[in-house]
Amino acid sequence: MTTIIIEDEKPAARLLQRKLEKIDVRVEVMLHSVEEALSWFSENEHPDLIFLDIQLSDGLSFEIFEKTDIKSAVIFTTAYDEYALRAFKLNSIDYLLKPIDEDDLEVAVLKFKDRFKISKTNGNESMQLDFEQIRKMLSNPFEKTFKKRFTVKIGQHLKVISTDEIECFFSENKGTYIHTIDNRNYLMDCTLEVLEQELDTADFYRISRKFIIPLKAIKEIVVYSNSRLKIILPTYKEDEVIVSREKVSDFKNWIS
Repeated sequence: MTTIIIEDEKPAARLLQRKLEKIDVRVEVMLHSVEEALSWFSENEHPDLIFLDIQLSDGLSFEIFEKTDIKSAVIFTTAYDEYALRAFKLNSIDYLLKPIDEDDLEVAVLKFKDRFKISKTNGNESMQLDFEQIRKMLSNPFEKTFKKRFTVKIGQHLKVISTDEIECFFSENKGTYIHTIDNRNYLMDCTLEVLEQELDTADFYRISRKFIIPLKAIKEIVVYSNSRLKIILPTYKEDEVIVSREKVSDFKNWIS
């Protein structure tokens, strides 16, 4: 089994090489840029497996695959955000999240070896990925999916609340609540941190540790003490809805 690493950070590449050697995987060569990789592939037989960083010093690694026909299997090494990782999982694309855990690395290599044996047995040694599809999946934010509704429990019943019905999310006494446009509160079973990842940032913004608000629910914005802003919502009156000072500049960009 022949293996190479394409990683622009040389210390990270050497660390990955050492971890692979611990599980008896020998790295043939380490490449550090799109240009270097293209040159190497034009002069050498392609490996069975590539450990590939997405962002290289001179561009995205997908440029390599646009300019040369590579049929190697690929395991991505990535520090990409949660949405990209979710896309990898949904599309059964192998990846390792930096910093790379040795146990995860061993599982990924064993998985590759099993697939490699099967492909050779079936007479099909190519394990090529559709890199253009992966590029689009990672670079196009409009392909990211966000939650459009939430389910809350009311006694023995479940209620579905659309994001169009939400005036704000807020935390109180270690609980997280939805406040709806009909002036009702519903306890949720997740945190504001989780909600930040699930909501479309074009529509919702976390203005402080306590509140996430939708743009369309803002009734008024008032200059407040200590360089902060106060948000007036249509029905929520239980507490002052304040944009924290460190968030003011970003908030102004968000509403622009």
